[in-house]
Amino acid sequence: MQYINLGKTGLKVSRICLGTMTYGSPQWRDWVLPEAESRPFIQRALEAGINFFDTADMYSKGVSEKVLGRSLKDLAQRDQVVIATKVYNPMGPGPNDRGLSRKHIFDSIDASLRRLQSDYVDLYQIHRWDDETPIEETLEALHDVVKSGKVRYIGASSMYAWQFAKALYTADLHGWTRFISMQNHYNLVYREEEREMLPLCRDQGIGVIPWSPLARGFLAGNRQQRGDGATARAKSDDFAHRLYYEEGDFQVVDRVVELAKNRGVAPAQIALAWLLHQPGVTAPIIGASKLQHLEDAIAAIDLALDATELAALEQPYRPHPVLGHG
Repeated sequence: MQYINLGKTGLKVSRICLGTMTYGSPQWRDWVLPEAESRPFIQRALEAGINFFDTADMYSKGVSEKVLGRSLKDLAQRDQVVIATKVYNPMGPGPNDRGLSRKHIFDSIDASLRRLQSDYVDLYQIHRWDDETPIEETLEALHDVVKSGKVRYIGASSMYAWQFAKALYTADLHGWTRFISMQNHYNLVYREEEREMLPLCRDQGIGVIPWSPLARGFLAGNRQQRGDGATARAKSDDFAHRLYYEEGDFQVVDRVVELAKNRGVAPAQIALAWLLHQPGVTAPIIGASKLQHLEDAIAAIDLALDATELAALEQPYRPHPVLGHG
């Protein structure tokens, strides 16, 4: 396994992060694996040297955090793993059960720690931008949970570059804890982040940990322009249909599949290897519902693509509207 600093911090993370939205309760999403079926993925990740695990309070309404917490408690030493979780999305029916207010952040970090069975979270991320809460209130609350020892570092997720720049500037202005990472939507069929967000992150020393690096399985090459695809998630994932499935997207996938055949590897390995070659990308967050998915991700770390191959993969791309901020 290769390790890399997360942004300009001293925190070392594996080049692949295992995302755990797939693990929790099938009652939340029909493609989610229950705990007994989830644990082998976490165990295999640890065996492969993956030390970076990402979850969120909203995944399976907290059950994902519970599954990850119990698994890591049984299978790993706490100080040898990096646990990331998130706050923002609704966790109850009340008006203060969501967002990035001081109240919700304080309540949410305590609830996440209970579910994770941990005294602290290594990386606490705001899941989205909150238009209803001043960024000063959010940043001071996050600074306070860091100073309390409940959180080691803070990160952000999908938003506009101007919003992220404002947050970084505001933290610097007040001497508050700064975001060290950006978890954004970035893959071969959605590259709009290359315009502003990625240059900003490189300039500011922010680690980039993209979500949906395989475009929710689209880049695995098993989707059809007519029909939903081969997997349970492909058939029920309406969100993916809103993100991808343009004609140009399928042209990109055709290039991925063609190169995969030439190289004798799975298309997922090609798509992940491309992402790992992009300047500033720290660790794609991969989901795995089959152990082969995880093995492909691990193999992608050592898959070198040359300039001609990279250019061939990128050439069919067509611009998209902003997707994934909501």
